[in-house]
Amino acid sequence: MSTTPSGAGDRLVQVGAIVFFVGALATLVTVAPLFLGTDPFPPVAYAVCMLMGVGFLIAGAGVVRSAWVSSPKRAANRA
Repeated sequence: MSTTPSGAGDRLVQVGAIVFFVGALATLVTVAPLFLGTDPFPPVAYAVCMLMGVGFLIAGAGVVRSAWVSSPKRAANRA
């Protein structure tokens, strides 16, 4: 068990990773009929694939937030 305090954007990175992997799984499921020769899924299934990009943006926002909070300028103002 770690006693290290979590950073400002850690939760955003975790949520972004989960959303990204849901989108990646949806992409694999949506592309499978192309290789199996079955009927394609409805357009809503393709919209779920966009979660990959949304998750990437959420995780990126978490990284930016962590960097912004721990920047030297902001740390000097807090001390």
